[in-house]
Amino acid sequence: MSRIVAIVGRPNVGKSRLFNRLARKRISIVHDQPGVTRDVISAEIADGKYTLLDTGGIGYKGVDTPAALTKASEAQVDFAMATASLILFVVDGLSGLSSLDERIAQRLRKSKKAVRLVVNKADFNDDKIELEEAYRLGLGEPLRVSAEHGRGETDLREAILAALGPAPEEVVASSTKTATDPLCICFIGRPNVGKSSLSNRLLQSDRLIVSEVPGTTRDSIELPFNFVGRDGKTYPFRLIDTAGIKAATKLASPVEYFSRLRSLDAIKNTDVVFLVLDSLDGVTQQDKAIAGEAIKEGKPIVIAVNKWDLIQKAFTEQGGFAPYKSERDYREKYEHALFERLFFTPGSPVIFVSAMSGFEVDRMLNAAVKLNRTLDKKLATGRLNQVLGHLAERMPPPPVAGRRFRIYYATQTGTRPFRIRLFCNREEKLTEQYRRYLEAGLVAEFDLNGCPIFFDLVGKPAREEKPAWPEPPAKSKRPKRAVDED
Repeated sequence: MSRIVAIVGRPNVGKSRLFNRLARKRISIVHDQPGVTRDVISAEIADGKYTLLDTGGIGYKGVDTPAALTKASEAQVDFAMATASLILFVVDGLSGLSSLDERIAQRLRKSKKAVRLVVNKADFNDDKIELEEAYRLGLGEPLRVSAEHGRGETDLREAILAALGPAPEEVVASSTKTATDPLCICFIGRPNVGKSSLSNRLLQSDRLIVSEVPGTTRDSIELPFNFVGRDGKTYPFRLIDTAGIKAATKLASPVEYFSRLRSLDAIKNTDVVFLVLDSLDGVTQQDKAIAGEAIKEGKPIVIAVNKWDLIQKAFTEQGGFAPYKSERDYREKYEHALFERLFFTPGSPVIFVSAMSGFEVDRMLNAAVKLNRTLDKKLATGRLNQVLGHLAERMPPPPVAGRRFRIYYATQTGTRPFRIRLFCNREEKLTEQYRRYLEAGLVAEFDLNGCPIFFDLVGKPAREEKPAWPEPPAKSKRPKRAVDED
């Protein structure tokens, strides 16, 4: 029996707040604006050994959300109800029941699934909570809770465990990471560049909401899948589909602000990052800023240029784009311009893909598998120092305040990301341009394409400055001669 618990209900009854309360961390975005949650968000509840699902609001017809998104949200709820072994139906205890609540209750009774009715917003005053209406829904004894203040949380947790029954015995897993551990990948990029479409292509389903309306995905969603690589082996993956990252200055609402934070937080929890670009737009300033966030976290990057089917169609059916001679010419010049803007991502694989046709999607995942292997590479100390010596001979560092940066010795101190400790004369003599030169040289020499390198500098201790005039030596006192006493 699956141990999956789904939270359902009409918009703005506090489902996401209850989800965060049970998960004991902020995962779903909580806001007073109805319809914020649109995809199905999941969390593993350790103390109860079950999976909790937060679903989009049912039947929301807000003016800021197209009807297509409302229909898609309802499809996510249908998915949750079909998957879950227990459903928590949440209603608003303050505003009372609506006709939509009654329609949802009817759907739940027909589903033949185990359902617990949760009356939320029972904060302090029980006189304001109408339980008689809740009984009329025919879903048994209602549970009064306050997701905001935690009232009734213990009773709700006990009710969930009672409905699920005892958890199966856990198999103790090895703490050592192995090749069978899932490879966590993350799609990041501006809104509406096709991140969710690529996710659906990988999953071969319509698991995620895809829409032409920018900003459809607001939460970060984790989904497992398997991939058969070029070597014929099966690799487990875990996919994080994130919301589009807008510039901080262009955030129009608190929802967009928290969506941006969730996406940036997802970068920290991934192994390989896919930076999704639009094949027609080129690299924008916001693309550059997003790539910088991934580099800041030390994550390897695969650059996926999406919507390549539009470029292929333009050259095969519409005569192409001026002044480009062919699709190949467009590709080469796009890649050249790309690395001029993203100069801080040396050697990152660039793959031109199409979520619509599936063009080169497998190649994209093979690149992630290769990058993941590269992250554990050990760099021989002797070879590392030899390469750095050659790089310094080929292009000496520029003088800074009359002195040049000089490396005495180097050694690798870490992986994921790569960390190199450089023993040098002065840390401040290493310019940013020369640091990038050294990084690019090491990436090319050791085949670390797409992997950022961090240098930890250890300079020589500064000499103590001598005083302008030497102080006279302290006079030593001569010992008195002993006098013989008669």
